[in-house]
Amino acid sequence: MDLVGRARERTSLAQAMASTEAELIAIYGRPRVGKTYLIRELLGDAICFELTATYGAPVRDQLANFAAALAVTRGSALDPPSSWRVAFEQLTAALKTRSTKTRSTTTKRVVFFDELPWLASRRSGFLPAFEHFWNSWAVKQRDLVVIVCGSAAAWMIQQLLSARGGLHNRVTRRIRLEPFTLSESEQYFASRSMNLGRYQILELYAALGGVPYYLKQIERGDSAAVAIDRTCFARDGALRDEFDKLYASLFEHSDRHIRAVRALGTSPRGLTRGEVIDAAGLSSGGGASRVLDELEESGFIVRTPQLGRPVKDAMVRLIDEYSLFYLKWIEHHRGGADNVWINKRGTPAWRAWSGYAFEGICLKHVSAVKRALGIEAVETAESTWLHRPLDRHDRGAQVDLVIDRRDASINLCEMKFSEGEFTIDKKYARELRDKRD
Repeated sequence: MDLVGRARERTSLAQAMASTEAELIAIYGRPRVGKTYLIRELLGDAICFELTATYGAPVRDQLANFAAALAVTRGSALDPPSSWRVAFEQLTAALKTRSTKTRSTTTKRVVFFDELPWLASRRSGFLPAFEHFWNSWAVKQRDLVVIVCGSAAAWMIQQLLSARGGLHNRVTRRIRLEPFTLSESEQYFASRSMNLGRYQILELYAALGGVPYYLKQIERGDSAAVAIDRTCFARDGALRDEFDKLYASLFEHSDRHIRAVRALGTSPRGLTRGEVIDAAGLSSGGGASRVLDELEESGFIVRTPQLGRPVKDAMVRLIDEYSLFYLKWIEHHRGGADNVWINKRGTPAWRAWSGYAFEGICLKHVSAVKRALGIEAVETAESTWLHRPLDRHDRGAQVDLVIDRRDASINLCEMKFSEGEFTIDKKYARELRDKRD
């Protein structure tokens, strides 16, 4: 199967491979988004050393894995090194030998560390050893591309991209790999010869998002409803127990992150920072800020300004489709019954969820909305607008998306989910005029 989408990432990696300098590339993004697949598909033939970390493994086991990986590069076995300092000395020696044998300075060689945060556990000594490896030798090798990959986006940013000391400003390229867009999801299904209509793709996206591994669970011949039932509600469903494992693999003390996500899951249109802290029982100091920052850096939440309000009043919104779907549906139907989702379709609860889910998808595809409006090239700032009722006679109002344009114009966007053609009647037209005014 050909690699789908990823145009910017392809370009960046191609430029790195054509560079006349050593390259240190950091790739990060949530689990299952296709980071490893991207590197192996595009650069597999150039990889001369690859080490994949083991989650939660002690240092001695990681070093044993290193020795096994280096044996492939060397062509001969060796004993596990006693420390990461020794390990990088062995790697340097092996790469020097390989360079001498090939006698080429024009063909790039790739050294790939997969799941760097798992290698660089506390007191492991990995980061100082890696820092010395890069600064003392690797940076001077014009034919070398070192790629470090990690699912814990917050860790990658704090420990590598924003590092102080010896790794400060050493990364030459950074790639944040996002889930597929709707368009890329459509391309993905087409690449697997799956004939799914856009409504079916939208329903799958609303439940699973654009995470390639999740979409991979869909089998040819499945309808969206059948696929969701099988993967999310069946006792052996691949995504039935994904929620807790997902957050535990990303964050230390993940219970705090899960509490924040659960709080946001109760309010699909978002909460203010203070409301999240209160609902999740977080401390109001740096601990809460770190939790929200880490969730945002990992792509689970987004902070959207409210038009005319201070930055501190931005709405925090859970935008991870799978998390929202798990909290709304999967968690409450864990008995393994058949046809759970098929039987939920068309109910009032399903219609309400569909509306919020569709709104969230639209907010994640603002660039596509702008393209449809013909304003793709116009500089814009996006926000929401909310008027809370002042008394029992005040109905309140909300605008889902406000696009404030550099050309002194504003677009007010309403997102409405409908199974058929949506008709604006007199009542709804009056509501729209009231919001505009």
